[in-house]
Amino acid sequence: MKAFFRPLCGIYVHWPYCLSKCPYCDFASRVCKNPDYDALLKGYERDILIFKEKMPHPPLITSLYFGGGTPSLMPILFFDSFMTLLQKNFSFAPDIEISLEANPDAVTQEKMRDFKQAGVNRLSIGVQALNESDLRFLGRRHSLARALDCVHEAQNVFDNLNIDLIYARPNQTLSDWEKELKEALSLNLPHYSLYQLTIEENTVFGKKGILSATEETAVALYELTNELMRTHHVPDYEISNYARAGFECRHNLTYWHYADYLGLGPSAQGRIAGFETVNPRTPADWLAKGPSLTKLTPLETAQERVIMGLRLKNSGFPCSQLAQSGIQKACENGWGYVSDNLFYPTKSGFLMLNQLILLVAPDSIPTEQ
Repeated sequence: MKAFFRPLCGIYVHWPYCLSKCPYCDFASRVCKNPDYDALLKGYERDILIFKEKMPHPPLITSLYFGGGTPSLMPILFFDSFMTLLQKNFSFAPDIEISLEANPDAVTQEKMRDFKQAGVNRLSIGVQALNESDLRFLGRRHSLARALDCVHEAQNVFDNLNIDLIYARPNQTLSDWEKELKEALSLNLPHYSLYQLTIEENTVFGKKGILSATEETAVALYELTNELMRTHHVPDYEISNYARAGFECRHNLTYWHYADYLGLGPSAQGRIAGFETVNPRTPADWLAKGPSLTKLTPLETAQERVIMGLRLKNSGFPCSQLAQSGIQKACENGWGYVSDNLFYPTKSGFLMLNQLILLVAPDSIPTEQ
């Protein structure tokens, strides 16, 4: 009798709406006061049914991640309906992680409790800065006081809590960031996502020609960040993510371990059963056209696995899945080392990660002998 195989799978749900558009944001989000909730729910359901048909075995869902946009703007009744839709179509793991992104100006403690009652067990708050001037510069609607109040409110509701902060801002000094990061650490949270500011061409910042920190300053800020986080026992487990033991984001680990995940909603991408799935970027195009699915070649799959897997800290990558000449060159450059047939990036390797990936990613698939 053949054993039943149930693959593990995550689901990313994109909520495309915000109260305002931040000048650095390159995500598919827009301001909309009155979305068509019925149409949205039908669009999400259509995505689910299309993707389910491509999956040879019904998956066990280990994580849900509601991102955006600002998904904390969802009405609770809509969220309840969405969860009912998901549970009708999938089996949830008993310890499923259900994350929701929130902005301090777009969620109250009462609504946090409603989301928790509806199934959310991990909240991620988009704080982005811990001083008033940079909050204004980044286009954030909330004040520093509201950000801190929101975190304290969330601590009374959720055990699993994250905040996002952006650093390497223009003219940001090491002492500025050290003060800010120490204040963040004083909140004693289990998880922090700390991203360097990247200016994309099609953002307001990009069009204005605003520049982030110099490369030299960015490197120094990154090294300071890692040192402070490790000193406070919140080590990095991925380039931009830091967690106390046991609080690593399971959904993000799904990406980095290159497991299957469904991408639902406008602009969402996914990887299921060897297919890349891509949804149109705008809500109107997504509702009208639906997702496209493209079968990945074995080489594309191998290369993507490297791109994702090398982001993880303290987790070696199998040498057999890398370009051997690239491994040798990377080791000569001081960007990595080999132990027990696993390749590990060094600190220098993580600082040069894009170049390292180009070096070691395979350019062919070995032929079976």
